[in-house]
Order: sequence, then C-alpha cells, then structure tokens
Amino acid sequence: MKHLLFSSLLLLSLSAFAEVKPKSDAPNFKLNDLAGKEHALNDFKGKWVVLEWFNKDCPYVKKHYGSNNMQTLQKTFTDKGVVWLTINSSAKGEQGYQEAADAEKTVKELKANQSFLLTDASGSVGRLYGAKTTPHMFVISPEQKVVYAGAIDDNSSSDPAVIPQSKNYVADALNAGMAGKAIAVATSRPYGCNVKYK
Repeated sequence: MKHLLFSSLLLLSLSAFAEVKPKSDAPNFKLNDLAGKEHALNDFKGKWVVLEWFNKDCPYVKKHYGSNNMQTLQKTFTDKGVVWLTINSSAKGEQGYQEAADAEKTVKELKANQSFLLTDASGSVGRLYGAKTTPHMFVISPEQKVVYAGAIDDNSSSDPAVIPQSKNYVADALNAGMAGKAIAVATSRPYGCNVKYK
C-alpha cells in the first residue's frame, strides 16, 4: 500500500511539472557554473545548445560516463561549436548533490567535455524543463527552439555493453539539425534515475 501511495505521489508530482516539448520556445534560465559565473540560456542565441541532466551517482549516468560515451559525444559536438550545458538539479542532502569544489573534482575524474557544469540545487530549472531523469536530454536550436527532448538513446538498460548497438537520439538530432535536415525523432521517453529534487 505504501509503495502504491508513493508511486501515486511521484506520478502526481511529475505530472505537475512543466513539460517542454519540441517546437516550443526554450525557456530562458540563469544558473552558475562551478566558478560561480552566471550563464543565461539567452547568452547562447545563435548556437546549438544541449542540456544534459546529471547525477554522478546514478547507474544510468555511470553507464554513459563509465564507457566514455557521454564524454565522446560532448567533445564531438563542442568541437563543432555546440554549447553543452550539464545541469545538476540534485538538492542539498540528496543523491548526487555536490559543492562546487567536489563537482570540479568529479568533472576532472570523468574527463568530461561539457562547456559548463551548472548547479541547480533549488531544482527550479529542472522543474521549468520538466527534467525527470538523469540523464534527460534537450537539444535547442540557434533560434532557441527545443528540437529534441527525451532519452540519450533508444536502450534503457543500465549495461554499457548495449551502447554500440543503440541509436543515439541526441547525435542524430544534432547532425540532422546542423545539416538543415528534418529531425526524425524529436521526442522520446527519458530513462534513468529520478532527478533528486527536494
């Protein structure tokens, strides 16, 4: 009974979130990076942007970072001028929360290649976008339209061995969009750990 009640509350709380859908305007936000510098989404108008929700302790995040899949994806596209914003919406005291100094160590240990890791301990930006899982991915066009929202790929297993056979939705959306082509899959169901909101 407790489990059913918790599941119902979780579904209600998730359904209460905003849900950013493809073709909609990407909501502007401001967050600080690990050096304390503020970044606004609007600062990156004219560039492709990826939002990646992150929790270092989530097995699904470990799947993509432990295999170097996420770092490779980040480098491939940041080398092409894409702005990659990794966002940690874990609340203080919750799984995955880190102070800036510890988060900086994590970035170095993982050899991550994002443009910035942004802290969202209040969860305001996560809720603004309806980010439900880690990872939960969004691709934003230079016109600041959401063109993809959902999972990183089409295989929800936490086993990194499945990655080579998986269809990477984020890479496909960026490659198509940057080439001026239609994006075949603009939305998918995100998978991973629940974002650890307060």
